[in-house]
Order: sequence, then structure tokens, then C-alpha cells
Amino acid sequence: MAEFRYGPVELFLLGLEGERPDPQLLEELSHLVDGGVLRVLDFVVISKSESGDVSIVEIEDDSDEYAALDLVLSGITGEEDIAELAELVPAGGSAAVVALELLYARKLAGALAASGGVVLTSERIPAPVVNALVDVIEEAAAEEILEEAAEELTEDEELAEEK
Repeated sequence: MAEFRYGPVELFLLGLEGERPDPQLLEELSHLVDGGVLRVLDFVVISKSESGDVSIVEIEDDSDEYAALDLVLSGITGEEDIAELAELVPAGGSAAVVALELLYARKLAGALAASGGVVLTSERIPAPVVNALVDVIEEAAAEEILEEAAEELTEDEELAEEK
């Protein structure tokens, strides 16, 4: 099996309330790192003034606020990527560019490569979309169960009337 030093990496642009990430976000990322689910490779904060001026802060490993993230490859997110993502930040807003290595997928990627396979495509479905879809499916299933119960009740009533 091919052994990779790194697994798949996803680059996220996370819109922020205020100019800094909420401590709860950093805490959750830290828990995921501690749990071996992912590694935070890079973390960049982008702020855009109302006039459109952009400031970029590359978070370093030695920052106390971000130390728990254990940044592995600070600086891996390229300047071109950051500039492109900065265009998506609204005037007066801020965002974090976060490069996450998906540790759970590293061995899978190695096994796929060793077998001669390749990933042909990958698509992420955002959590709000998945949850809305599950709500619709569950609602439809509940309605179906109610309809079946109503049909059985009607059949039972008809049988009772025949007796």
C-alpha cells in the first residue's frame, strides 16, 4: 500500500462575525485535532475594510491563541489562493482561510493509489443542504407512515363492519 505523509486537504473560507475567529470555533478545531480527525495545516485571517482595502494575517504556530491548533504547514496556502479568496470577503467583513488535512482519508488515499485507482471527482455537500434534505426525507417518511396507518385503520373498520 502506498503510504502518504499527508491525506487529502480541503481549503475553507469561513466568514467571521468580527475580525477574529470565535474562541468556540478554535476550541472545536482543537478537539478535532486532538481526536485525530484532522490536522490544521494553515490558518489565515482576511479582513476587508468598507472601502475594500484588504489586510491578511498569516497565523503562526507560536501565537498563544492558536497554539492548540498545532499548525503543521503554516504558509502552504498560496498567495494566489488567498488573493482569490479575499475577493469573496464582503466589504467590512472578515474571513478565515483554513487548510485542513483529512486524516481519516489518508489511509484510504494510500489504498486507492496502491490499487491503481484515482479519485475522479469529489464534491462536498454543505451541512445546511444535507440537513434540509434529511428534514424533507424524514417528513415524507412520517407522512407515509401516517398514511399507511390510516389505511390499515380503515381496513380494520371495514372488516369490523362486515362481521
